[in-house]
Amino acid sequence: MAAPASPVVEGLLRTATDLLGTPYRNGGSTTDGFDCSGFVQYVFARQGIRIPRTVRLQAESGARVRHPEAGDLVFFATDGGKPSHVGIALGPDRFIHAPSSRGVVRVEPFASTYWADRFVEARRVSME
Repeated sequence: MAAPASPVVEGLLRTATDLLGTPYRNGGSTTDGFDCSGFVQYVFARQGIRIPRTVRLQAESGARVRHPEAGDLVFFATDGGKPSHVGIALGPDRFIHAPSSRGVVRVEPFASTYWADRFVEARRVSME
């Protein structure tokens, strides 16, 4: 059984899920529209946590973890072997992200064939 989420992680998840349905916008980092890394940066910033803007730099943030937990960054290789897409784990089986396909912030299962085949790593950012 997973430990209860900290208040900061609960705030991250609440902010992220409040943005469900927000449109995708390439280069977007506001509630008018997000790309994947802009969404992640925005959600973390609302909890006072600074993280870089790009997927590449976000993939260098925090510590690599074997099993993602709520609030962890999750990275996928959608165009090659390096991380090119990022989302936020909602727990061990789902994540939330701003994908360009179907164009809105939404929740996906890690187990879906598309995402499972492209998963690269999870990283835990310091919440202090």
